[in-house]
Amino acid sequence: MKIRNEKLSDVEAITEVTKAAFKDCPYGNHTEQFIIQALRAADALDVSLVADDEGVVVGHIAFSPVKISGKDGWYGMGPISVRPDRQRQGIGKALVNEGLRLLKKADAKGCVLVGDPKYYEQFGFRSQPELILEGVPPENMLVLGFGENQAQGKVEFHEAFGATS
Repeated sequence: MKIRNEKLSDVEAITEVTKAAFKDCPYGNHTEQFIIQALRAADALDVSLVADDEGVVVGHIAFSPVKISGKDGWYGMGPISVRPDRQRQGIGKALVNEGLRLLKKADAKGCVLVGDPKYYEQFGFRSQPELILEGVPPENMLVLGFGENQAQGKVEFHEAFGATS
């Protein structure tokens, strides 16, 4: 398996992997595939990686710009999806690690996400009470600053995160 940038020919497979990964998810609105499509259409899908296993897309991760208290340079991670029959095999971890490596290489200030702290702490993400996303419990708003960068204030994800179709 290799992690690589998405290609135009991957778009349909990314949609299918994302739908399958979130099908039985107890939280969220099951709109993740629409978010990715809207980010792509808005040219805001700055890093879009796939896990490719002998020509078959088995996972995907998206990174898009966010603002924190109106300041640029930060990125949001997600959605991230792995085909259900391939979960718990390190694919998600490989996607996250490669995406974070690319963001650091591009001199990003850091990355934020909404997720399970128990899972994302292994990558260095932490809950920070000074970081606010309306409607999200503070313990699920996670941040990883690169270098000396610290995030505090209101997080604004791209408007594509409101996509429903």
